[in-house]
Amino acid sequence: MPGKYKEMIPTAPNCKYNTNLDDKVYKLCLLGCTDKEIADIIGIAESTLNNWKKQYPSFLESIKRGKEEADAEIADALYKRAKGYEHREDKIFLHEGEPVVVPTTKHYAPDTAAAFIWLKNRRSASWKDKQQIEHTGKDGGAIEVKSMDDKQLEAELLKLGAIAADKDE
Repeated sequence: MPGKYKEMIPTAPNCKYNTNLDDKVYKLCLLGCTDKEIADIIGIAESTLNNWKKQYPSFLESIKRGKEEADAEIADALYKRAKGYEHREDKIFLHEGEPVVVPTTKHYAPDTAAAFIWLKNRRSASWKDKQQIEHTGKDGGAIEVKSMDDKQLEAELLKLGAIAADKDE
């Protein structure tokens, strides 16, 4: 992405901060640029960008505001796709050689992939791909682990086999 927007901001080696950069970084954030991409575009190291965020409150605020607005807009679009939505749309037809504009409502069905993304991010404990399950022993204590030699293991397996056979009858 940096190359695409680099021409927006004239830079020079050893670029120094000035308040004109506030509006430019705000717009770059609206375009979805990361801090690394912003630094590359304005011709500074990412560490310099981070220092400027600490030194210049208006610079930091411009970055925060741009990222928050972009994220909110995307979240709104994702939410609409997840629920399904509709919007007004004009259809244009030719009738007897004359254009006719017909107002319509276009409907979009709910999108399960968008719903899953939304739930995974908003309700991650319930919807994440991997759930962590913790096991405990008797009365919530540690799980008891026993070491057995081959004879003990064989005896235990025979005992379990007998129990299983009794249950089958």
